[in-house]
Amino acid sequence: MFDNVAMVLGDPHRVNLLIRGMWITIQISLGAVILGLIIGTIMAAFNMSNLGFTIAGKKIRPLRIIAFVYLGVIRGTPAVTQLLIVSHTIFAAVRGVNLWVGIVALGINSGAYVAEIIRAGILSIDKGQMEAGLSLGFNKYQAMLFIVMPQAIKNILPTFINEFIVLIKETAIVGFVGLQDINRVGQLIIAQTFSVTPLFITAAMYLVLISVLTWLLGKLEKKMRTSDRR
Repeated sequence: MFDNVAMVLGDPHRVNLLIRGMWITIQISLGAVILGLIIGTIMAAFNMSNLGFTIAGKKIRPLRIIAFVYLGVIRGTPAVTQLLIVSHTIFAAVRGVNLWVGIVALGINSGAYVAEIIRAGILSIDKGQMEAGLSLGFNKYQAMLFIVMPQAIKNILPTFINEFIVLIKETAIVGFVGLQDINRVGQLIIAQTFSVTPLFITAAMYLVLISVLTWLLGKLEKKMRTSDRR
């Protein structure tokens, strides 16, 4: 076992491939979580919107319909299928942008789950907080931005951290569009060495990456909780 580890890590080329694979995984994860947060925020707002019109005595809310369809489709289909659809439609005529294929596909996928996280966080805040904001002279949007959202973020953060961790692990599918992330590099090294040891190395790399992220975000959450108590 240790001899196999030395065989893999003792080759500068393979070590370089692993480091580049980790960097690709980090780039896709960060890009996708930012895009997912943007999409999720928009879809959460759509899902809670009361804007609409009345037809035959029935209130139609088009923004809620858009959010309902988006959430249903994304959560009801596999992430790898979404990745391939994005690759063969949005980026079909563009070459050399596989990194963006991964970011966009996983960002769209993550957005559906982030939308529900944000919506649940907002609904967890007592309605009296909104009423208090309105009584202080804020309009509905100001009360939401300055009173409700700061409290909701503290409730959202732990679940959002879990979503980010899941997203990092989901990047393992980007090998389907030719990206050499950690998982794909491990498979390539297995083909060269005929040993399963690279799988344990790549698993350890994921573990380190997620552990560092969990520690950093845990520090942020603790700091926010401390400031809230003060």
